[in-house]
Amino acid sequence: MLGGRGRSPAPEGPRGLAHGLRALRHDNYRRFWIGALVSNSGTWLQNLTVPYVLLEITDAASWVGLAAFASIFPVMVLGPVAGNLADRFDRRKVLVVGQFAAALAAAALCAAWVWGVRSPGALVALAAVGGVISGFTMPTWQSFVPTLVETEDLPSAISLNSLQFNIARAIGPAAGGALIAALGPAWAFGLNAASFGAVLLALALVDPRSTRQHRNPQPIIKGFVSSIRYIRRQPGIGVGIALAACVAFLGFPVISFVVVYAKHVYRVDPWALGLLSGLMGVGAILAAPIVAGVFGDLSRAKTVRVALPLYGLTIMVFGSSTTVLQGSIGLLFSGMGFLTIVATSNTAVQTIVADRIRGRVMATRIMSFTGAYPLGALLQTALADVVGPRPVVTTAGALLTLAGLIIVFRPSLVARLDDPPDTSPPASAAAA
Repeated sequence: MLGGRGRSPAPEGPRGLAHGLRALRHDNYRRFWIGALVSNSGTWLQNLTVPYVLLEITDAASWVGLAAFASIFPVMVLGPVAGNLADRFDRRKVLVVGQFAAALAAAALCAAWVWGVRSPGALVALAAVGGVISGFTMPTWQSFVPTLVETEDLPSAISLNSLQFNIARAIGPAAGGALIAALGPAWAFGLNAASFGAVLLALALVDPRSTRQHRNPQPIIKGFVSSIRYIRRQPGIGVGIALAACVAFLGFPVISFVVVYAKHVYRVDPWALGLLSGLMGVGAILAAPIVAGVFGDLSRAKTVRVALPLYGLTIMVFGSSTTVLQGSIGLLFSGMGFLTIVATSNTAVQTIVADRIRGRVMATRIMSFTGAYPLGALLQTALADVVGPRPVVTTAGALLTLAGLIIVFRPSLVARLDDPPDTSPPASAAAA
């Protein structure tokens, strides 16, 4: 029997800081976590710098949305191949090759800027190269994390993985604003390229004998189809994927608008832009104890029912802002809402899915998120060039709030997020 059929509410588990941080007691996980933090901080340096220079060159928000689309959309297109890589090959080796290639792509962007390339099309194309590489490696990254800990520590590992990503989202943009103001964009691009060395070192230190992985060498198309059928048989996974896609389409494009608001609404310098961009990461850090289990392993469905409408309201606060203070409040609390929803839905998927098909299922989840986000960013920034950013972002926040209110009054829509792990034998997946 598949795990989603014997549903029982997730019990509230132990509490406390040690419980929330328990995944860090595993040496492999701790090394990888630190390396990922450094590397992702560099990535967020670039995520701030690319839209900043594009807006300076073109003065058009649509180019910012196009850059987001070009760097993220390849992840969706390559999902079936990437998911197959994650389940077929040694995930550690796939990550080593992928992170080395990503470092070269970042170095190429830095070199182009130093050599005087100022064509927005060329800069977007170089950013897209990094997106293609991420497309091949992202499902492997998501599937690799659970292999570094014991099963009982999986919720902590997933939450802490989201935490390091959001710490990086706070550190990277703040450092990026300072670097752009003091030394120029080339330094931000260069430091991003160098930051990949940290995760490569961490991967070299991971003991491959202690990681857990069940390889499944299915053909690409057949493997992707089997993952779709598997998700249809596991409602909790489907709900988690749909929830993440909704947030990605309506809420996550706000990160593309920070640079637009900084220049056209608040009219602040790059230092302030960096601080504004980092506020969502700071908010995520503040929410981390909730999703990490410091206050107990809370019901995932109840957590989402509280967080989603509040997240929509915070987007509306930012979207309607005319002052830095109001915008800062909106960004800070939207970071809290974003981490809570995305980490909770990701924990649901990773907890329920069987490891034999984890890579392909995670690829499908990533495809939904990385397809929804760039499409949302492209649409919202294009509309912003026509009607202005404030009505566009505020409307997106209102739609998120409405979606949140729907699940508040119809809790059955998200109840399956608390489904237990799938412990069925491999034959069930093959027959799915």
